[in-house]
Amino acid sequence: MKSVNQPRPEGAQERILSALYDHAAGRMLLKVLTAPWVSKAGGWLLSTRASRFVVGPFARKSGIDLGEYLGAPYGSFNDFFSRRIRPELRPIPEDPDVFISPCDSRLTALPIGSDSRFTLKGTEYTLSSLLRNEELAEKFSGGWCLIFRLCVDDYHRYCYVADGEKEENTFIPGVLHTVNPIACDHYPIYKENAREYSVLHTADWGDILMMEVGALMVGKIVNHHGAAQVTRGQEKGFFQFGGSTVVLLVEKDRLALDAPYPENSSQGIETRVRYGQPIGKKPPQE
Repeated sequence: MKSVNQPRPEGAQERILSALYDHAAGRMLLKVLTAPWVSKAGGWLLSTRASRFVVGPFARKSGIDLGEYLGAPYGSFNDFFSRRIRPELRPIPEDPDVFISPCDSRLTALPIGSDSRFTLKGTEYTLSSLLRNEELAEKFSGGWCLIFRLCVDDYHRYCYVADGEKEENTFIPGVLHTVNPIACDHYPIYKENAREYSVLHTADWGDILMMEVGALMVGKIVNHHGAAQVTRGQEKGFFQFGGSTVVLLVEKDRLALDAPYPENSSQGIETRVRYGQPIGKKPPQE
């Protein structure tokens, strides 16, 4: 997928991923790298005090302004990676009739067909295979599948998009692949990766499914709540190191997305959005 608002020429990460996914030897190495224990070991290493020395060089190379964030100096790289941004830099709109983005990311908006199938990077998915729950998947037929892809330099905390009653979390274990588009050319990423979801029952937007998808070197998705009453803009959780993805499923006739997102997505273009940014509104009442 292309990305608007921030061109990204091929860099070291893309070259490494291409070598891993495009060649037989690389794919053999992936069998080891994508094992859950490897991500857990990597997560442990990045939580040690020694890892804090990587923070400065990483922030400079990624263009991250540490002055925008709280908690410095950080005790480990993972403390830095899951840092909190200054609240005034991610305001939540007061208007209750706008639908907000849950995170800083690149958004793809896909309509869910009557057969509950959608295509991403040439790979076909069914919602039932994504959720492993055919009855729940059917609830969102005719609605929207919103895919928010985070890169390593993004803010890695995410929020609830509406007030409502949240159900318990459902965790689906899986092999952890990177969510970089290069990997999508070879693997059904959103079926194979470890993921966790919950359903949010809301008065304004119907039922919304919020799913977090782990990626290579993201051994832990940290969600703060089980079943609970939650509010729009309240922090839901965060990812540890790596690129990651948040998926929202919205029911039919509940959301009118703003113009850029469906059009860009139909052309294979991701659109940059921020935590709390309005991306849609309630549909007109007939």
